[in-house]
Amino acid sequence: MNFKLKHLPERTKKNRNHGLTMVMDKGLSIRQAEDLIDSASDQVDIVKLGFGTSAFASNVKEKVKLYKKADMRVYVGGTLFEAFYVRGQMDDYKKYVDSLGLDTVEISDGSMSIAHDVKCEIIADFAKNYKVLSEVGSKEEGILISPARWIKMMQHELSAGSWKVIAEARESGTVGIYRPNGQAHVMLINKIIKNVNPEDILWEAPKKPQQVYFIKQFGANVNLGNIAENEVIPLECLRLGLRGDTFFDPLPENLVTKFKA
Repeated sequence: MNFKLKHLPERTKKNRNHGLTMVMDKGLSIRQAEDLIDSASDQVDIVKLGFGTSAFASNVKEKVKLYKKADMRVYVGGTLFEAFYVRGQMDDYKKYVDSLGLDTVEISDGSMSIAHDVKCEIIADFAKNYKVLSEVGSKEEGILISPARWIKMMQHELSAGSWKVIAEARESGTVGIYRPNGQAHVMLINKIIKNVNPEDILWEAPKKPQQVYFIKQFGANVNLGNIAENEVIPLECLRLGLRGDTFFDPLPENLVTKFKA
C-alpha cells in the first residue's frame, strides 16, 4: 500500500494459498495484459483464459509468458477441456496445454456430463503433472444439484488431487451457487462450508454484491474468481474495508458504535 492505516485486515501475500483472486481474461490484448500486470500484479494470483478464447488469440503464448513472469498462475477455461474431452482428444489437450507452457489445468463438466468417478480419475491423472482446479456445478439455468451432492463432489475431487474446487457461477453470476437474480444460495453455501474447508474453495463471484457477500461471510482472505480485469483493485478495496460496502467490517466495535449511522 502507498500509506499505513490502522485496523486493516491482514492480507495473505503472493504466492498465497488462500485469499486468491482469479481474473477472467476473455481475449485481452498484449497491451491490456501489460496494463493489468502494471496496475494489479500484487493482487492477481490466477488468470483464466476464459472458455475457448485461447484458440483464437494470436498473442496467447506471449501473454502466458507475461503473466507467469508476474507470478500469476495461468490456465485455460474448463469449457475448452470439455471441448477436447467430448471429442476424445485428451492427448491433444495435454499437448496444447504443454505448448503454452502451462502447469495448471481446469477439469470441469459444466457444459456436458461426465460420470463423477470418471471425472475424479481424470483429476488424479492430471494431478500427477499439473496443479488442478476442478469445477463443481452446471452452467445451465434450472439445473439444481442437492447440497449433499455438491458436498460429496467437492470432497471427492479434493481427495482425487484438486488443489482448489471452483464453485460454478459462470461469468454471468446467475447459475450454480447463485439464483437467476444473482443472489447467493445462502442455504447451499452454508451447508457446503460445514463440510468443506472454505480455503479449498474458489467462489466464482463476478458481481460486486456477490464479492461483498463472500467477504462479509469469510473475511478478506476468501478465494474469489471470475473477476474482471478492471475490477481487481476495487475488489481489493472491498477486501480491506476501503469501500463503502465493507467500510465498517474491519473496524473495532468502539469505532463502529461511534461512527456508524
